[in-house]
Amino acid sequence: MTTEAEFGAPAVSRHAVTFVLITVFLDMVGFGIIIPVLPTLIEQVGHVSLGEAAKIGGWMAAAYALTQFLCGPLVGNLSDQFGRRPMLLLAILGLGLDFLIQALAPNLEWLFVGRVLAGLCGASWVIANAYIADITPPEERGRAFGIMGAAFGMGFVIGPAIGGLLGEFGPRVPFYVAAAVSGLNLIYGFFVLPETLAPEKRRRFEILRANPFGALKIFRAYKGVLPMCVVLFAFFFFTSVYPAIWPFWGKANFGWSEWMVGATLAVFGVVMAGFQGGLSGIAVRKLGERKVVLVGLVAATIAAFGYGMAGSVTVVVVLMFIHGPEGFIHPMLTALMSKTVPENAQGELQGGLSAITSIAMLLGTVFSAQVFGFFLSDASPLPSPNVAFFVAGAGLVLTLGLFLWLVGLKGDEA
Repeated sequence: MTTEAEFGAPAVSRHAVTFVLITVFLDMVGFGIIIPVLPTLIEQVGHVSLGEAAKIGGWMAAAYALTQFLCGPLVGNLSDQFGRRPMLLLAILGLGLDFLIQALAPNLEWLFVGRVLAGLCGASWVIANAYIADITPPEERGRAFGIMGAAFGMGFVIGPAIGGLLGEFGPRVPFYVAAAVSGLNLIYGFFVLPETLAPEKRRRFEILRANPFGALKIFRAYKGVLPMCVVLFAFFFFTSVYPAIWPFWGKANFGWSEWMVGATLAVFGVVMAGFQGGLSGIAVRKLGERKVVLVGLVAATIAAFGYGMAGSVTVVVVLMFIHGPEGFIHPMLTALMSKTVPENAQGELQGGLSAITSIAMLLGTVFSAQVFGFFLSDASPLPSPNVAFFVAGAGLVLTLGLFLWLVGLKGDEA
């Protein structure tokens, strides 16, 4: 486990850093745990076909992302005034309640309520990133955000694995387990989490900064941030194809069970965590953040086209290793942007980035789910479960071009 010395903040306890990493990990568990059981749960609760379930799943993901879009800047700015600790603990409490709501949901409407609450509480990663920025010197943030990304990746291993395994006992069982884990984490954090934002560094809350569109306007004050935000938006829009259709695609293309969906996502999570946690520091030292982003975008493009052409599970697993460097993109862009922003605005930055990624995922998941559902329906001129991946691959080619044009490979590197 990462220590406080590794983050350059000896005054912050090891337990506090551990808690922040666990919180990020549990956020991703909460996001991933529903994926393997989602097709079956929607089909059972809504009494619909697989194609229709995919479309509904896309709208549910959109509800999650819309809430994060609206609440990310609010949460980030509140943490700039009131501190990181109280906001982070409130988010953990809400996440546990969300799991219980989804476990007890009697219909599709309550599943949507659960996704909305999950989006609100999922904004805890905004505070977690600001927390790490508080305790990490600028030159170390690329590696620190890479470790945070590894916590995300490990959550994506455990979440789908839990969902797939416990889903064999019923699609609601995983949520009860996740609620219990969140409760234990809340108790742990209450006793070990210190505050990292000193009172003299806090900033008065302003509603203009707290609404997502206001946050985007404020980015103009920080040189070089907006071009990277454009790239980040495009990246998340097109890679939203994975949370939007993966379990539905696996079921339609290969006849995967809930266990198999969870197993493939677990392998994918291990690969991503390995790249983000184990290789991000080496990659930054050798290439610098900008070139690492370029490598990630090339890998992401190859993988998207590859999944669309995959004819077996073996090919899918091989593609996951090619796909791994995609995990560098988000933490590296975040690190680059964090260097341009003053210390008392790190929460604002992370809140604004949350707004961008959330609206990109909102639009991207709906778009990908509708493409998948259409080409799986009788109305399609060429029925196929793979078209959404080809569309995503073409979009990532565009994203790669935007990065080279708007951001480039030259600049100050960590």
